[in-house]
Amino acid sequence: MRISFDWLKQLFPTDKPAQEIGQFLTDAGLEVEGIETFDVVPGGLQGMVIGEVLTCAKHPDADKLSVTTVDTGEGEPKHIVCGAPNVAAGQKVVIATVGATLYPAGGEPFQIKKSKIRGAVSEGMICAEDEIGVGSSHAGIMVLDTDLPNGTPAAQYFGLASDEVFEIGLTPNRADAASHLGVARDLQALLNAPYQLPDVSGFQVANTSLPITVEVENTEACPRYAGVTISGVIVQDSPAWLQRRLRAIGLSPINNVVDATNYVLHELGQPLHAFDAAKIKGGKIIVKNATEGAKFTTLDSVERTLRAEDLTISNAEEPMVLAGVFGGLQAGVTAETQNIFVESAYFAPAGIRKTSQVHGIKTDSSFRFERGTDPDMVILALKRAALLIQEIAGGVISSEIVDVYPQPIQPQQITLRYSRVQQLIGQHIEPAHIKAILTNLGIEVLSENEEQLALSIPAYKVDVTREADVVEEILRIYGYNNIILSENLAADFLAKFPNPDPEIITSRVADALAANGYLEMFTNSLTNSNYYKDQEGNVPAELVPILNYNSEDLDAMRLTLVYSGLEVLRHNINRRQRDLKVFELGKVYRKDGEKYKENNYLVLFMTGNKEGESWQQASAKASFHDLATQVQQTLTLCRQTNFITKPTEHPYLAGGVTYQKGDITLAHVGLVKDSVCKQADVKEQVWYAELNWDYLLRNYKDKLVFEELSKFPEVRRDLSLVVDKAVTFEQIKQVAQRTERKLLQDVNAFDVYEGDKIESGKKAIAVSFTLQDKQQTLTDKVIDSTMGRLMQQFEHQLGAVIRK
Repeated sequence: MRISFDWLKQLFPTDKPAQEIGQFLTDAGLEVEGIETFDVVPGGLQGMVIGEVLTCAKHPDADKLSVTTVDTGEGEPKHIVCGAPNVAAGQKVVIATVGATLYPAGGEPFQIKKSKIRGAVSEGMICAEDEIGVGSSHAGIMVLDTDLPNGTPAAQYFGLASDEVFEIGLTPNRADAASHLGVARDLQALLNAPYQLPDVSGFQVANTSLPITVEVENTEACPRYAGVTISGVIVQDSPAWLQRRLRAIGLSPINNVVDATNYVLHELGQPLHAFDAAKIKGGKIIVKNATEGAKFTTLDSVERTLRAEDLTISNAEEPMVLAGVFGGLQAGVTAETQNIFVESAYFAPAGIRKTSQVHGIKTDSSFRFERGTDPDMVILALKRAALLIQEIAGGVISSEIVDVYPQPIQPQQITLRYSRVQQLIGQHIEPAHIKAILTNLGIEVLSENEEQLALSIPAYKVDVTREADVVEEILRIYGYNNIILSENLAADFLAKFPNPDPEIITSRVADALAANGYLEMFTNSLTNSNYYKDQEGNVPAELVPILNYNSEDLDAMRLTLVYSGLEVLRHNINRRQRDLKVFELGKVYRKDGEKYKENNYLVLFMTGNKEGESWQQASAKASFHDLATQVQQTLTLCRQTNFITKPTEHPYLAGGVTYQKGDITLAHVGLVKDSVCKQADVKEQVWYAELNWDYLLRNYKDKLVFEELSKFPEVRRDLSLVVDKAVTFEQIKQVAQRTERKLLQDVNAFDVYEGDKIESGKKAIAVSFTLQDKQQTLTDKVIDSTMGRLMQQFEHQLGAVIRK
C-alpha cells in the first residue's frame, strides 16, 4: 500500500519529517518498507529557480547567441549564454543553475556546468519547457508571468514540489488502515493529536430533477446502499494537483469523474462507483444476484459468465456492475457523459471475496470490500465525492441522497479487564493511559469501574472482535519497545514435550534415506481432480474439492501421494534424469461424511537403474527387492518388529506386498500400475512404497532392549522344499515360527528354482534355518528332532515335498 505524505498531512497536519512518521507507523504495526521521493517530472526541478534577465546583448562571435546577465536571487548576477531567439531583458525565466541535472522530454539527462561558449562565460542555462520536462515546446525559452521573487524554486512556481511516499506492508487484518484516513487514525493515537476529516458541510441539493430509485433485493449481501445524482458535469482530464496525488500512489488518471471516486477511495477507504445516468435504464438501480450463466462484459472488455451467487448492480433490464469488484463496459463514464449517478455502499466481505476469486479479478475496491469496510463511512464518502466532482467537473446535485439501510450494523461491544491487559502484555499500564489510547483509536468507553471497561468498537475495526484484540490495539500504540523485560525471564506454563520427539524421528529417518541415495522432494497438496475420475467422469465421495481454486489443474486436495510423486519423476525424466530414488513425507486429505481428515505418509519412488553407471559393475534396473529392502530398514529404524507380509491390494499397485502388524497396515511396496503412470504421462517402470507414518510415529519405542550375546553356538540346517507356485516364503516362515518358538532364531530363503526339472506348477525353495539354545549347546538329537517336526509341518500344512 502506498501512502502520499503530502496527502496524509491534509488529514493529519504535522511538522515531523517523513522518516520519523515512518518509524512511528512501523512501531505500531504498519510496517513502512520504504520511503521514496516522488517527482511529477524527473528530478523534481532540483537546482532550478525563477530568475530575471537583467541585460541581453548579441554574442560578439556568434550571430545566433546572446550574452545575458541574470538575477537568480544569490547576490551577484550570473552570466549566461543563451541561444533562444526570444530572450530579452526584463523577462522572468527559469534558470538551471550550475550542478543541476536536466531531464529533457525525449532526451538523455545532462548536468549543467560552468563553461565557455565561443569565449563567453556561461554559468547556467535559461530553459525552454521541453528542456526541463514540463512540456514539449522548444520554440524558445519560457517567459513567466509571475511576481515571485528571484531565487524561488521553479518547482514551487509549477506546483511540482516533491512528495514522499510510504510503501506500507499492510497485513490482512488491518483493513481499517487501507487508506490515508486509516493511517491518520493510527497517528492520532500515536502522537496524541487529532486528525481532520474532509469538510463536507458544503454539500447541498440544488434540485431533484434527476431522481434514481434504488431497490436492494439481497440485503444480506448488501446491507447498505446509497447514491446521488449530479447533472451537467463536463468529463475531461483532472486538474494537475489531483493527477499528481494519484500518480504518487501508483494510479494512472483516467478522467475527472473516475479520478474523483478513486481519490476518495484512497483517502477514506470507501470504494465508490460512478454510472452514466443515461445508461441506467428505467431510472432504477436494483442490487440483486445474477442469473446463473448470464454473460457480462466488464471494463477490461472480457466477457464473463456469472453465477447465481454473484451480486450485481443492475438497471431495469441488465447488470451494469459486478458489485464491489468491477464495473461493466456499457455503463461507464465516457467523454460524452453529462449526468452521473454516484454509488457508495457496504457489501458483505464473504460474497465479494468469492466473486473476486472465482472470476480472477483483483481491484482496489474488491481488496477493501473483501476485508471489510466501514458501513458508517458510506454517506460521508458519498458527499466528499460529490463535492469533489462538482469542484473539478462542474455540475449540480440533482437528487436527494438515497440511503437504503434497513438493518443498521451495530458496533461490537467488548468488556476489557485491566487484569487481562496486564496478563497479556506482562506489564502494568495505568488505566488513564489505557483509556486515552482507546479513545484516540476511536473506541468508545461506555462505562467503567475499577476493574474493567465496557467498550464500543467502531465498525471500521473489523479485526477487533474479542478482549485479546483490544489488548493488541493497546499494545500497538503503547509500543512494543516500551515493554520492560526482566533480567530473569520466567513463564507460568511449561509446554509438554513429546517423548519421543516426532521431529527427531523424522530427521533420523530422512537422514538414513539420504545416506542410501534417496533425494527428498516437497510437492503441492493441491492436485488435479481428473486423476481420480472414473470412466463416467465421477470423482470419489472422499475427494476434497477446492471451492475457490485459481487453476483447473489444482482444484482438489490429494487423496494419495502417488500422483504428485509421478509428476516429479516425469519432470526429471523429461530432462534426461532417468535413474531416480526419491522420498517425501506428506499429507493426504479425505472427506468422511461431514468431517475432513488428513493423514501423514512416507512414500518412496524408484525408477531407472538402482545405481549409476560404473566400470566396477554393470548397470541393473531397480527392482522390487531393492525398494523392499529399504522399506524393511526403515521399519526397523522405527522400532517395528514381528510384522508379516502378504500380497498387496493397494489400488495403485499392479503387484507387491503389504507389511502388516495385526490389523494395522505398516506399508505397501510394489509396482505402480501402467494405467496410473499413463495418467501422469510417465512411460518408465516405477516402484512405489507407502508407509503409514502416523502409526509409525505413535508407536515408536524410544527405549532399546538389549540382551547378552549367547555363549552357545548357532547351528544352521538347510532344506529344499518343492511347493506350489502360490506358496510364499512368508507362509513357510510362519509355519516354521509356529512349529518351533524356542530354538528357531532365523529363517531365510537363499535360492528359488522353477524349471523343467520339477513338476509343472511347482517351485523349489532352498531355505536355511538358524537354531540356537541360549542355555546350552545343541545336540544332534535335539537338532534332528526339531528339523523333523519342521519337515512334518511343511508337508502337512503346505503340501511340500522335501527334496533329499
